[in-house]
Amino acid sequence: MPREPSLAETARSLRAALSRLNRRLRAEDDGDGVGSTGLSLLGRLLRDGPSSASALATRERLQPQSLTRTLQSLEKRHLIDRAADTSDRRRSTITITPAGIDVLRRSVLTRESWLARAILSTLSPTERDLLRITIPLLDRLADADADAPSPPSP
Repeated sequence: MPREPSLAETARSLRAALSRLNRRLRAEDDGDGVGSTGLSLLGRLLRDGPSSASALATRERLQPQSLTRTLQSLEKRHLIDRAADTSDRRRSTITITPAGIDVLRRSVLTRESWLARAILSTLSPTERDLLRITIPLLDRLADADADAPSPPSP
């Protein structure tokens, strides 16, 4: 009788599979040279609306200093606008531009088209149903509390 994989093995396998899939999706399209961090920031601005750099960094779980170069590049390419914050002139508010929305949408469409083709050509109808069932579980994992206790070691 086969043994059930340990929680650590499951976590390791899931992380590896998601990493491989993420790399494969990034290889399909880099957002016109914007890169994964730039696309992530554009997506965050589109979903959440205008933001300060520090709020973006917090929501993206990055250090504010690490965003400087990416934000400068996005601004230089007219994919974001920066304006002085009306309540605190020392800060700026960052907004996605129509050009930024276009780059993001093209990239998402390219990646999702590849993924849809891969799902159709690689998975059986039953496997596609299982994948659909798994999506909410992955969303719950992505939203999990980082302060939850660690599982026991195997």
